[in-house]
Amino acid sequence: MSIYVKKNNGLEIQTPISRECPHCGRYAQLIPVATPSFAELDRARPHNVGLAFRCSACNEPRFARAAVRAFEPERIELAATVVEIERAKERFPHQYLPGPVRPLFREALDCYTADCFNAFASMCRRTIQAAHRNEAAEQQPHLYDLFVDVMKLTDVNRGTRQTLEAVLFAPDAGEPDLNADQAAVLIEVIKDMLYQRYVRTAKLKAAMKMRRYFASGGDEEAIASMLDEDRRAESA
Repeated sequence: MSIYVKKNNGLEIQTPISRECPHCGRYAQLIPVATPSFAELDRARPHNVGLAFRCSACNEPRFARAAVRAFEPERIELAATVVEIERAKERFPHQYLPGPVRPLFREALDCYTADCFNAFASMCRRTIQAAHRNEAAEQQPHLYDLFVDVMKLTDVNRGTRQTLEAVLFAPDAGEPDLNADQAAVLIEVIKDMLYQRYVRTAKLKAAMKMRRYFASGGDEEAIASMLDEDRRAESA
């Protein structure tokens, strides 16, 4: 299906366009608010045109471009696939990450959103290095174990696995050039690794503490003993 700019400057969209909004985070329809002039397009004959929309959920502006397919006497045909100028940011519960890890991983996700795949790879490596420094020596192999688990669960081919392993765990091997497909795999891998290592751990500890609190019946002595036990475990 295509998009058409009519001679009366109307915009005909045969199939509604919906995208995740970078402002409100909802998956909502894009409502056209500004369309290019038919006369100007017919005169300039550009390869691409800009379109302005608003998010139907939050009314914030959204901007996109579309390739021109054909110039006709009564309408101009645009490609059905519009390319968003401002993409939705990758989401992650950053509050669970340790202080040294958090800003590095935020920047890694920003690099991915901007399609800067080699910068994304570099920031992923720095994220893993910061996570290793933040952990006790005996825990350092844990992130690599999580990486191996993800590889076992997915159908990642050997070449991609070797590339991602070099990016994350072989700082002296140089940084391979990542293409879009490899970067798409890497972002899911590292998000899962950090979720399992930090988010799942923190949520599980909080849930168990809450269960123990209610199991104790609110007894102050039992609660104090439980907190002392948790502090000893964290300092061990």
